[in-house]
Amino acid sequence: MRVLVVEDEVKMAALIRRGLSEQGLAVDVAGSGEDALAKAGGGNYDAIVLDVILPGIDGFETCRKLRIDGVWSPVLMLTARGALEDRVAGLDGGADDYLTKPFSFAELLARLRALVRRGQSERPAQIEVGDLKLDPATRQVWRGETEIELSAKEFTLLEAFMRHPGSVLTRTQLLEQAWEYDFEHRSNVIEVYIRYLRRKIDVPFEVSSLETIRGAGYRLRKDGGR
Repeated sequence: MRVLVVEDEVKMAALIRRGLSEQGLAVDVAGSGEDALAKAGGGNYDAIVLDVILPGIDGFETCRKLRIDGVWSPVLMLTARGALEDRVAGLDGGADDYLTKPFSFAELLARLRALVRRGQSERPAQIEVGDLKLDPATRQVWRGETEIELSAKEFTLLEAFMRHPGSVLTRTQLLEQAWEYDFEHRSNVIEVYIRYLRRKIDVPFEVSSLETIRGAGYRLRKDGGR
């Protein structure tokens, strides 16, 4: 098993490398996200252990760029952060598993073995509705040949619509897609973000794809608003 450890703390990187090496694994170490991208692009790793807090680009961005570059080795995110939103961000960015510091080395090894048994991730298929295209792996969106910059919440809402073209999604369904389940349902946050989306995916292209179904919810037209 060949593993790339991406960790800027020298002592932590050395401990992980020594422990994995003693278990018979071949280990390379990268001290930054940029270094990780260079090494992963030229090497065939069975797994990548990736710290979130790195100099330069952080672990989330590093993971996203790895997937954009076509590197689909399983990624285990390693960080001191324990917040749910950070775990979600890592997984949404293309990571396969998440381990919070401090951790036991036995658990790290077990998670790595499980990831390797599972094999390399398959690249998620792009979603197309009319001339709207969404890439779940790289979190990019296009209308035609024009790329559209969306916030994380906007992307999540649009993905929900594009996975169910022609279907009416209620406010509750949309809230559960992008916000915590205990979010205040009387809030007008959905209406606000629908306006944001329309300004980005419809207005500049002089189309109308997101429809308001009075008393029911919202719907993305099956033709994507052509």
